[in-house]
Amino acid sequence: MRLLTMTVALSMVALAGAACGGASNSSDGGGSSGGGSSQSGGSAGTGDFGVGAGAGPGGNSGAGSSGAVGSTGAGQACAAQSAQTGLQQVYLAFAFDVSGSMGANNEAWHDKALKWDPVVAATKQFFSDPESTGLMASLTFFPGPDRRRMCRAGTYENPDVPMTSLPSQAFGEAIDDVTPQREDDWRMGTPTAFVVEGTVDFIQEERQQSPGKYAVVLVTDGYPQLCEGSDSIEAVVEHVQAARQNGIATYVVGVANPPVRGAPENVENLQDIAEAGGTGEAFIIDTGDPAETTATFKAAIDQIRGTAITCTIAIPPAPDGRTFDKQKVNVTYTTGASNTPTNLLYDQDCAAESAWRYDDPGNPTSIELCASACSTVQADPAASLSVEFTCEDVIEVPL
Repeated sequence: MRLLTMTVALSMVALAGAACGGASNSSDGGGSSGGGSSQSGGSAGTGDFGVGAGAGPGGNSGAGSSGAVGSTGAGQACAAQSAQTGLQQVYLAFAFDVSGSMGANNEAWHDKALKWDPVVAATKQFFSDPESTGLMASLTFFPGPDRRRMCRAGTYENPDVPMTSLPSQAFGEAIDDVTPQREDDWRMGTPTAFVVEGTVDFIQEERQQSPGKYAVVLVTDGYPQLCEGSDSIEAVVEHVQAARQNGIATYVVGVANPPVRGAPENVENLQDIAEAGGTGEAFIIDTGDPAETTATFKAAIDQIRGTAITCTIAIPPAPDGRTFDKQKVNVTYTTGASNTPTNLLYDQDCAAESAWRYDDPGNPTSIELCASACSTVQADPAASLSVEFTCEDVIEVPL
């Protein structure tokens, strides 16, 4: 599935001087006029702003300047103006297991050709894939190279690849650099709790500078081990639960041992981490057939890529200093296969199908698509949304 490249078209229909007389009919101080609908002066012009390549750092166009994009002419009700905005930027912080069980060949189920090689092939493809355009990602390997610092959260606060716009070759190069050349060069240990803690600390610092939607993507083939004390599935669950309460989700990709004699079960308890992280079930990747492993891993990452796409649109400032009126807003959706827009319903409770709501009806700062509308948009790579600010009240927002 191609990364959603969503075009957000915004038109602000506002008072046009003496030619647009009449008092505002807004109950909450909106600056738009009730002297006529936007339709009375012809269709409003719009400005299109893509989220993806060329839309600003990381694919986020951000709030921009406004300007007239059309005029209704003297004696008509409204002039149309546009204001820029963009979808909330998505940041994926990958924590990638490079322990010996991924390919040291010291056990039959640690077969590099069955685990490390196909997983790495799919991972590299994700980071370099043009379909990942618009995402930002970082990459942290664990355990760390220093055994003395392996079991410290601080070891993982600085990623091996910092937050970077995708696609990028930097991730593949980093993976090549960390891949052992000899079987006895593999790192030992799985300090999962410390990795998650350090990665979340990194995110906390990062989002102070770059607000957006952040998530951890944990890729591992086993349970925590070789760190004494607070390194267990239960400890990891506590960390991801705390992160989730702070708005950080955790996805889990578990790489199962190949079906060879004596191979222990190694991924079942990873489900607990994914559930605690708010992302449902872990993605469990079977090994044994390298081609199938690569394809399955790619499908899992593609699904994460899709579900991580935010369905939140920041409300831009009203052009020319006018006041935003929350009851004068239309949201429409156009599929990639059709040029005919469909109105989405406003429903603050998200009880209706194909609906949207405000983040805070009392003091809205963003528009959020409800679950069904969000799923539809995420599954349609050529989708576009239009957010239109009208002259008259078109929705009723609860106080």
